[in-house]
Amino acid sequence: MSVTTIKPQELANLFQGGKKIELIDVRTPVEFREVHVDVARNVPLDQLDVNALMQARNGSSHEPLYVICKSGGRGQQACEKFVKAGFSNVVNVEGGTTACVAAGLPVVRGKKAMSLERQVRIAAGSLVLLGAILAWFVHPGFVGLSAFIGAGLVFAGITDTCGMGMMLARMPWNQCSNNSAACSTR
Repeated sequence: MSVTTIKPQELANLFQGGKKIELIDVRTPVEFREVHVDVARNVPLDQLDVNALMQARNGSSHEPLYVICKSGGRGQQACEKFVKAGFSNVVNVEGGTTACVAAGLPVVRGKKAMSLERQVRIAAGSLVLLGAILAWFVHPGFVGLSAFIGAGLVFAGITDTCGMGMMLARMPWNQCSNNSAACSTR
């Protein structure tokens, strides 16, 4: 079964029509804090418990659950988790938060943060460079570090999942402190 999608403008039309919408944002708390669609609540993909979320919907389980991320990829993964668990009434927002901002949907802006994608590029590039330098100056075996990172990037591209990104998402600088009102989830 394929995942249903909705364009940001169609979502905006639902808002403007007065329809109550349940929208979950599956990005990290820091990404969510930076900018999110006004009615979204944060449920990070790595913490997503589809069964618990669906049970907590209190009578609105017959209504669609809308899922959003930054550009659509993680939203698609989250929707696939729901479908795999037997919940087919989920809708991925095409283009994610980036497209919603461009479409003029009401958003909440908070503290700016370095994107997870940028952190992955910096970490991967640094490790490849380190492997090359160590292989050149210390021992040729260190070329394996560069090869390992390269293989991981190929795997991430093929599967659309990134182990390094998932690890970086758990780092302290990508977490919000418990007392931070700007990071609270709805």
